[in-house]
Order: sequence, then structure tokens, then C-alpha cells
Amino acid sequence: MISRRTALTGSLAAAATVAAAPGARAGAIPGVTATTLKIGSTAPYSGPASAYASLGKAASAFFKWVNDQGGVGDRKIEFLSYDDGYSPPKTVEQVRRLVEQDQVDFLFATLGTPTNTAIERYCNQHKAPQLFVATGADKWGNYKEYPWTIGWGPSYRTEAQIYTKYMLQQKPDAKLGILYQNDDFGKDYPLGVKDVLGKDWDKRVVKAITYEATDATIDSQIAELQSSGADVLLVAAISKFAAQAIRKVHDLDWKPLFFMTNVAISVGAVIRPAGPEKAIGMLSTAYFKDPADPAWDSDPGMQGFKQLMARYLPSADIKDSSYTVGYGLSYTMLKVLERCNGDFSRENVMRQATNIKDLDVPVLLPGIKINTSPTNYHPIRAMQLVRWDGRTWVRFGEVIEGAQT
Repeated sequence: MISRRTALTGSLAAAATVAAAPGARAGAIPGVTATTLKIGSTAPYSGPASAYASLGKAASAFFKWVNDQGGVGDRKIEFLSYDDGYSPPKTVEQVRRLVEQDQVDFLFATLGTPTNTAIERYCNQHKAPQLFVATGADKWGNYKEYPWTIGWGPSYRTEAQIYTKYMLQQKPDAKLGILYQNDDFGKDYPLGVKDVLGKDWDKRVVKAITYEATDATIDSQIAELQSSGADVLLVAAISKFAAQAIRKVHDLDWKPLFFMTNVAISVGAVIRPAGPEKAIGMLSTAYFKDPADPAWDSDPGMQGFKQLMARYLPSADIKDSSYTVGYGLSYTMLKVLERCNGDFSRENVMRQATNIKDLDVPVLLPGIKINTSPTNYHPIRAMQLVRWDGRTWVRFGEVIEGAQT
């Protein structure tokens, strides 16, 4: 059995129950009673992005662990995570159910850029915190227009800037082809490329094309990009289409300098289905420890993650990095709740979420910490380049700090 002292090899030893604040009135706050705290979420447990369901499952497991340790603020966490199929209309339906029927205190780790876009205005109109959304779209830093919505992962736009700068270092005369999902997730990537290329966009980008999340395949788009003469390829796709892109590039015997969005580099969900040998040399970025990398086998943070998974999700493929992300998100959320000191009013939860200073999260890469402020809704700003060697993702270069706006 895992005790509080040993559960996460020291990483979560400080997760002690916090006494309820005298001024917090049980029953006066949505989702909060004298004994429970209700949190809502949505994830694609079905549909084209179902590979990311692992994130929601990891969050559920994490909060079960928290409850087994006594909860937080003298309350057990009731975590409601509903399937939205990665369909924005379904997300709206499920979030209205969570806020209006289930009366959750706040939303946490709702997954997907198009799906979060669909509920952003609703959440802000109802002053229902939309915390640490599981998407890296640059737009989640818009604290002025949407003060109740905050991101967590690094900005996709900054990620694309990093790729473009590296491309120019390696291939000053590069001819770039871009494939991206036709929504705010995908569109951040050409924007990031433009940030770096500026007036040289037309000279360097030979083809930029899109796909829809409802498409069956992207094979024709990859073939079109190869025919364009591109010798560099940037793909901004969810897991299903990322695996297809890797296979198609290999089958065409095309050998571009190949960049893949970091949301689609999971060994379990992308690389293995595509074929590990077909992705050799592919580049991406990382900000959390890869559970498939043996370099982290003796790392206390990774050991803690694996211990929790072994107890609460023993059938899970922990090489699927979405579990790691879900764990990191949930750890961040727990620390915010601890800092609430028992006052789980929506205003105080939001206040604590937007005043985090140098939080160490056990599964983030060394040198990367969580920082937020009332004018900084991008908690993670740093990444490191990685290259697939056929067996694992190999980090190289320095941790790079982004400059999101």
C-alpha cells in the first residue's frame, strides 16, 4: 500500500490536508459542501482525439490518490470527467451540464483547442474558472478578455518559433512545407513561423495546407507537400494524424528535416503505432520527462508517477505520455487547492491559480517551473529540443525560454 510518506517518493509528501478557512461557508459556493469539493472536466474518451483520453484518466487516478490521503481542505474531491468526443458542440453540452446541473466549483484540464474555444466565453460569463486547459494554444494567455481561463502547457506559437530558428540554423536555404489542423491549435504554428521569417515567408514556405479533425487520412496532403519540393516538414496534428504522417513520409521515401508538434510525440500513442523505425531523426520539443526514456528510471518524480499509476491504473500503458501530462496538471491543481487554505470560492481558487511562484512539478524537465501572475496566464514558458533515435527521445541543446505575449 502507498502511504502519504512514501506514495510519490517524496514528491507529494507535502500534500497534507489543509484545515478549512473559518470564513468559508459550506454550501454557499457551487460544488463545495462541508465534506466534498466538486471539479468538472471534459476529455475525448471517444472520437478522433481519443488517444488523449489518457490525460483525463490520469487526473481521475490522481484525485483518487488525494482522497485516499484524506482529501484537501477537509474535503474529498469529486472529479467529474465527461466525454465530449473532441466535438465542440458536445463540449458545450457537457460543460453546461457540469456548471448548471452538477454545480461544479470550477473546470479543470478540459482538453482540446477547438473544444475549449467553444466554452471559453460561457465560462467567463458565468465566472466559472476554466483552469489549466489541456491545450497549448497561445490564446489561453488572454487574461484581459478572458480572466477566468488560464493555460498550462507551452504555447504552440512559441514552439513553432523554436522550430523555425533551428531550421534556419541547419538549412539557411530551407524550403518549408507545413501541414496543420484547421483550427486555433493548428493555426498557431504558421503564425509562429511567420514571427521568425517575417518578409521571408514567401521565400521559405513553399506550401502550407490544412486538414480537418474529421478527415479519414492526411495521406494526400503529405504527398502534395513532398511534390512541392519542400525539404523541411512541420506537422501540427493530433495523435491519429501524426502517426499517419510519419508512416506516409517514410513510405514515400521522403527525407525532409521533420518537425512534429510536441502534443503528438507520445511513444505509446504515436510512435509505436506509426513504427518506431519510421520516425528516426524526427524532431520535436519537450517540457516534461518522457516515461519511455530509461534516463528517468531512477528519478524520484518519475518513480512517484509510476507508483501512483501502478496502484490506480495498473492496466495503463505508462509509455503514453498523456498520462504524464495529466499527472503534472493534477499536481499543479493540487498545489493550488492547498494554497486556498480551505476557501474554495471561485474567486479565491482563481486568485491562487494566478499567483504561482517557481512551483516544481515532479514530471517537468529540470529547470522548468510553473509561474503565473494576474498578467501571466502562460504557466510554462520553456522547452527543450528532442530527436527520436529509434528507441527514445533524446534531448539536446539548452532549455529554451519562450516569449509568449
